[in-house]
Amino acid sequence: MSFFNTSRPISTMNEDLENNEETLQQNMSSSSLVRKKSDMVLVTNINVRFQIVRSFMSNMKVVIFGTKLVVLFPAVPLAVAADFYNIGRPWIFTLSLLGLAPLAERVSFLTEQIAYFTGPTVGGLLNATCGNATEMIIAILALHQNKIHVVKLSLLGSILSNLLLVLGSSLLCGGLANLKREQRYDRKQADINSLLLLLGLLCHLLPLMFKYALAGGNHSIANATLQLSRASSIVMLLAYVSYIFFQLKTHRKLFEAQEKEEEDDEDEEKAVIGFWSAFTWLVGMTLVISVLSEYVVGTIEAASDSWGISVSFISIILLPIVGNAAEHAGSIIFAFKNKLDISLGVAMGSATQISMFVVPLSVVVAWIMGIRMDLDFNLLETGCLAFAVIVTAFTLQDGTSHYMKGVVLCLCYIVISACFFVLKAPQINQYGMVNLGAKPSFDAIAI
Repeated sequence: MSFFNTSRPISTMNEDLENNEETLQQNMSSSSLVRKKSDMVLVTNINVRFQIVRSFMSNMKVVIFGTKLVVLFPAVPLAVAADFYNIGRPWIFTLSLLGLAPLAERVSFLTEQIAYFTGPTVGGLLNATCGNATEMIIAILALHQNKIHVVKLSLLGSILSNLLLVLGSSLLCGGLANLKREQRYDRKQADINSLLLLLGLLCHLLPLMFKYALAGGNHSIANATLQLSRASSIVMLLAYVSYIFFQLKTHRKLFEAQEKEEEDDEDEEKAVIGFWSAFTWLVGMTLVISVLSEYVVGTIEAASDSWGISVSFISIILLPIVGNAAEHAGSIIFAFKNKLDISLGVAMGSATQISMFVVPLSVVVAWIMGIRMDLDFNLLETGCLAFAVIVTAFTLQDGTSHYMKGVVLCLCYIVISACFFVLKAPQINQYGMVNLGAKPSFDAIAI
């Protein structure tokens, strides 16, 4: 048996061989092209991954290591580890409080980076909003745990801190740094914020006066106080929306001086991080702040018992100082540069937003959650708020500043701090509210 067909012509066989060689060469060339394309895709994917890693490392260098508070960042994982291993609730509170300080400062930095792309006005509102992110998150988590006294005291402390400590230290440092020249600012912006703060003070005073006028704490009075507080909260929210519309649309020219100064700074400094990178880091840090805020709310009573300090002092003094770290630093820097309009916008703008937006929003959110939270902040706390608003309004009435005004505001804050420090740990009544030994003032909170 033969393996070859000898009947076929030799020329035909040669043609078949040539065709087979051409086919083989075409297959080899096509396979090489496929390998080249796959290699190109592989190289491209590797380059993309390296670019992502390089961009992430560059952003981390700017966001994490670009602040002097970087030494406090290890407190964040340590707080998580302390909670996981149940090391101790006071330790969890301390580490969480330390970890919130650099996070709050970096949130302000990220919003400033976003402001380079959105414009100074929108950026300023975004900065004020995100600057109060810590207070807002703590308030929501405390409401979820039905710790209404922590909500009230922390928000009250934030207002006091911005009006007396942040603004006072800014005027003090700015006055000392500019002794040989007069510091002036636009009174119109200060007057607008003062009016809104006075409206917020009225909404806080009415439930308190209503309760004492009727001289009782029965269920009907508690319901009436609660209804008055909810109605006042809606009015405060409407006033804040009107203020935003006033600032962005109808009377934007009143804020043009502040915007011009911010634009001058933008000429000197440019964004060091992209818009979407800043937005991504902002979301991530907000989530971390939520975790640490939950630790703070859950361990504040344990820390109070362990340290022998009242919950009032921790909520009114310590928490706001940590939450307002970003506003504090930024306001002082602008005061050093003799740009008091921006310093006032940061300090009073943040206080106005807490008073006219975060506080009534907390009441509305509690209403939705079925929690009976009112605007009765007790006699001592409301009196401190009234004093802070009035003394700030008097301080800013002439449009000029010197270091003595800052000294007075800072001393006022020290006196208020001493008041709540000597107020030893108050008893917590059955509704979870602070009882200072007088007739219960939080009856409207009872569920």
